[in-house]
Amino acid sequence: MEIQLICIGKTDDPNLQKLISNYENRLKHYIKFTLLVIPDIKDAKNLSKEQQKTKEGELIENQIRISDVVVFLDENGKEFSSVGFSEYLNKKMSSGCKRLIFIIGGPYGFSKTLQQKYKAKISLSQMTFSHQMIRLFFVEQLYRANTILKNEPYHHR
Repeated sequence: MEIQLICIGKTDDPNLQKLISNYENRLKHYIKFTLLVIPDIKDAKNLSKEQQKTKEGELIENQIRISDVVVFLDENGKEFSSVGFSEYLNKKMSSGCKRLIFIIGGPYGFSKTLQQKYKAKISLSQMTFSHQMIRLFFVEQLYRANTILKNEPYHHR
């Protein structure tokens, strides 16, 4: 199974990017993982929030295949423990899912079109974090989940 994380806009902080890259490299030992960064919308300040979400949604939609399983990373989604998340991933892997797509929306969230088409949501916390920090937290949890599935000592139970 391939896992892809789609997000809007590059990570500005080089220290944060270094940490994200570290976990991306670690993940190579377990799964095929890609982080797809869709560039920020040009002239976004001249667009309404809805227009910006619509444009971002179109760019995101262009990356999704019909057979993909799509999950939003959203504050209103289902919360998991790290072990629970590893079990969720294991079920997806066992179900024959070829590509599991996780999406971090833009600064105003997801377009109505995307929300109507895809319903699955996971929350990493009830707290609000920057979109750039969520990337790090997600790739770390993805790595942790894989070490849990392999009974490796990274996660202490």
